[in-house]
Amino acid sequence: MDLYGLLESTVTGLGYEFVDLEVSQRGKSLRLFIDKPAGISVDDCAFVSNHLSRLLAVEMDCDYDRLEVSSPGLDRVLKKEADFIRFNGERAQIKLRIALAGRKNYAGVLRGVKDGVLQLEVDGALLTLNIANIDKARLIPNI
Repeated sequence: MDLYGLLESTVTGLGYEFVDLEVSQRGKSLRLFIDKPAGISVDDCAFVSNHLSRLLAVEMDCDYDRLEVSSPGLDRVLKKEADFIRFNGERAQIKLRIALAGRKNYAGVLRGVKDGVLQLEVDGALLTLNIANIDKARLIPNI
């Protein structure tokens, strides 16, 4: 099993949502983002970090210097179709891989997903975006 798959299945098994994994260029630093409906506490991060540290030492013989476990934050990344469904009605910043109407960057309100296609309301108009064409997506916090 690959590192991503191992971490995802373990975090899910612990009762958390696996949001994202960032690996430094040299692979010596791992940053894992987790979530749960009630929000993430410092105790949650410590619990998952301790569990993963032991797991990585035994299962993967993973050579890393630093493991960080944290909340995804208010501007959390959206990666899976389920993320776009969960945050329907929220504002998001979307960067496309291939430009649409000459633009790659859009900010708007998530208006639904069906069959891998996202509806994004931008300035009163509804855009249809293929989720496979989304390079990066993040929530825009309501501050």
